[in-house]
Amino acid sequence: MATRSMAGRASSGRTRRWRWILPAGLALVVLVATLLFVNRRHVLPTEEQCHFATAAGELTLDPQQASNAAVIAAVAHSRALPERAVTIALATALQESHLENLDGGDRDSVGLFQQRPSQGWGTAQQIADPVYTTNKFFDGLVKVPGYSRLPLTEAAQAVQKSGFPQAYAKHETDATVLTAVLSGREAESIGCTVSGAAPVAAASPRTGADGLTGDARRIADQVRRDFGATVKVHSVPAAGGRAVLLVPAGESAAARRSGWAAAHWAVARAADLGVASVVYDGKEWRTGSSTGGWQQHRGTAPSNGVLVTAGG
Repeated sequence: MATRSMAGRASSGRTRRWRWILPAGLALVVLVATLLFVNRRHVLPTEEQCHFATAAGELTLDPQQASNAAVIAAVAHSRALPERAVTIALATALQESHLENLDGGDRDSVGLFQQRPSQGWGTAQQIADPVYTTNKFFDGLVKVPGYSRLPLTEAAQAVQKSGFPQAYAKHETDATVLTAVLSGREAESIGCTVSGAAPVAAASPRTGADGLTGDARRIADQVRRDFGATVKVHSVPAAGGRAVLLVPAGESAAARRSGWAAAHWAVARAADLGVASVVYDGKEWRTGSSTGGWQQHRGTAPSNGVLVTAGG
């Protein structure tokens, strides 16, 4: 009897301990989950992504969406268009394609803006080129009288002739955030987590007249396509053909802002073009960084431009 009583007491003790441990464990799980949710912006990301953070808000895109957004902003820069034009274009592309270069859509729609060859936008192959399709959108936008003062939905609809014109409005806040970053108005406002700095598979091995090779060659070519003559591209002899210096036109504050526009462009297009690092204004961004953000640059870098180093 005594043995059974002791066993019963032991069993009762274990039961009481479990009654205490289980609720405590559940409370701990809830606490950790709550902390992770509240501080989710500071948790290290587990996948490649680009985070845009400004005074007006924040937005996270995947690398391909970020790259396409950067093209739109750069093309606007090449045409000296105001920020409002960039915001209208980005909101339109967010609605039409989620900033993805789609190879199909409603009827014969193609690309970032879902333009249709049958409606005179160009061939499907042309529209599939982000630079071409963005220029075509801006060609239409600048013909709209007073577009920069119109409500975004009216300006976008005047170009797109969409069946759902009010749908553009819901993207205006996100487009405004992207514009502030990609126009260079807010410095160090994009962080991209890109794993490694492996060269892009399609990178050209040829060496150009300027001495650039591989991904550096592709980066230089794409800068010229996206920014036109508004950003000059120079090779960096000491880098052995793997780096380019991007020098925006303009002076003083305007040049600094354009410099950040070029720097943010390079980060946003890093996964697409094989960018390994970007250095500007004493700051540095690198692939493989656990935070994906900008750090203080410890080395020596040119003071008159954005230093972009390729991964291959």
